[in-house]
Amino acid sequence: MAEELIVSNNLSKEEKYQEIYPQISALIQGEDDLIASLANIMAALKYGFGWLWVGVYFVKEKELILGPFQGPIACTRIQLGRGVSGTSWHKKETIIVPNVDEFPDHIICNAASKSEIVIPVFNTQGEVAMILDVDSDKLDDFDEIDKTYLTKIINQIVPLL
Repeated sequence: MAEELIVSNNLSKEEKYQEIYPQISALIQGEDDLIASLANIMAALKYGFGWLWVGVYFVKEKELILGPFQGPIACTRIQLGRGVSGTSWHKKETIIVPNVDEFPDHIICNAASKSEIVIPVFNTQGEVAMILDVDSDKLDDFDEIDKTYLTKIINQIVPLL
């Protein structure tokens, strides 16, 4: 397990992901507890990128239930098809929102949120088991680079689902 996260200044977004990915992998290597691994992943992402909020929601019956996160307090339950997270779960696809004020049915958990990326995480049976939700206080802060690397990072925990 890693004892410290090292994030260099003045890197491009992709270079930052390339630097942080192996550190996150080392951080969760050998840990078989889902919550412990997710808690450290969320802390590493929040620290490494400085986003407003980063966390997960677990699919439980017909709603998403808040899991480990870093940032301001959050919505604890989200219905299927509601907001960005519920829509991502329903559509089973990643959603990148450049401006949350322009997303129909956006749920305001924190007024400081300006842009968002939400990634569904599938269990070994191919069902959405969890949602990774990342909010920024900057407009248009997420793109395909984030989608690629965040998916790669969060999919490391699939065997624990």
